[in-house]
Amino acid sequence: MREETIVETLPPVRDWPAADLPGADFDPVLRELMDEGPLTRVKLRDGEGWTWLVTRHDDVRAMTDDPRFSREAVVDRQVARTAPHFVPAPGTVGFPDPSAHARLRRGVAAAFTARGVERVRERSGRMLAELVEEMLQDGPPVDLTEAVLGPFPVAVICEVTGVPAADRQGMHTWTRQILSSSHGAEAGERARREMGAYFSDLIGLREGSAGEDVASLLGAAVGRGEVTLDEAVGLAVLLQSGGEAVTGHSGRLFHVLLTRPELAERLRAEPEIRPRAVDELLRWIPHGTAVGLSGIALEDVELRGVRIREGDAIHVSYLAANRDPDVFPDPDVIDVGRSPNPHLSFGFGPHDCPGGMLARLEPELLVDALLDGVPGLRLAVPAEDVPFRRGTPIRGPEALPVTW
Repeated sequence: MREETIVETLPPVRDWPAADLPGADFDPVLRELMDEGPLTRVKLRDGEGWTWLVTRHDDVRAMTDDPRFSREAVVDRQVARTAPHFVPAPGTVGFPDPSAHARLRRGVAAAFTARGVERVRERSGRMLAELVEEMLQDGPPVDLTEAVLGPFPVAVICEVTGVPAADRQGMHTWTRQILSSSHGAEAGERARREMGAYFSDLIGLREGSAGEDVASLLGAAVGRGEVTLDEAVGLAVLLQSGGEAVTGHSGRLFHVLLTRPELAERLRAEPEIRPRAVDELLRWIPHGTAVGLSGIALEDVELRGVRIREGDAIHVSYLAANRDPDVFPDPDVIDVGRSPNPHLSFGFGPHDCPGGMLARLEPELLVDALLDGVPGLRLAVPAEDVPFRRGTPIRGPEALPVTW
């Protein structure tokens, strides 16, 4: 990006606590930062020092695809971050720069293509129908999170990764400990090690398999010498944990639908608009509490008239990018007819979410199953009494009491 004038005076460092927020509230501090400028400086809850924060849609896209910013350079640095146990370490799958990261992703790409996602669609639909039927048999009131929204994404990602049904609950427990800071850094790292040991055994057993699940694909890649076992395990843990984050996303989506009955009724009456509506809700709902992984500037970079110095840490906000008024007219409005809708809820660039198609499929299946299968579905408590998770980067209801 070419600028006429480079500003050498740095903006002030703002404290951004990235607080746990209920409902669909948009972080008020992030809103202020967006208003202050496209590029600000913030201090996060953990780590050391300050970091640049990028909030405009086009800048976020550009920065995440710019080789002058490196995730790998973050390793062994105590950069500002949003959780005490998300500490970059050598070999961590989320940090290799593009060439190494692409090599790792090639091993599992087949599981997340359109064909791979379609492979699990029918099985996912059957599992979901069984969960909804069990909920109806139990009768109201029920916790929708416990009955459907929690077990369904767990079952789907385990189907994709190749984890047997008998081990799903253990995976769910490990994932919640990994993603939540409320258990403490030691518990999160212990859960990561235990899940890693599990996948090490599973991938080893699948090394000669011709299966299409992630564990089998990684076992084959290890057997061909394309990735090491440690790399395969790290990728499996990342995919398993990320896939289960759909639990929080789905909980927030249904919280929005159940607190906006007119929207739910429209989707019941017009099923043809559901895919576009789900995509709009993926844009509008603030699924996270702050920012993801940071990058490091490998050289001086000019962005929006500001000089980012070599060695500076920088974060992007996908939440802010999804509310950029220059890209999304009336960004705070849920517009189920919005088109185009180039939201960044699954990231962008070489580190975008490999399971984006799967993460779209699951809420679409859930909307069909619950709006059509439970036509009287509604909250069983006042909206303000719905409890939300705390101490986790993925926002969502702890429970969603419903009746019909």
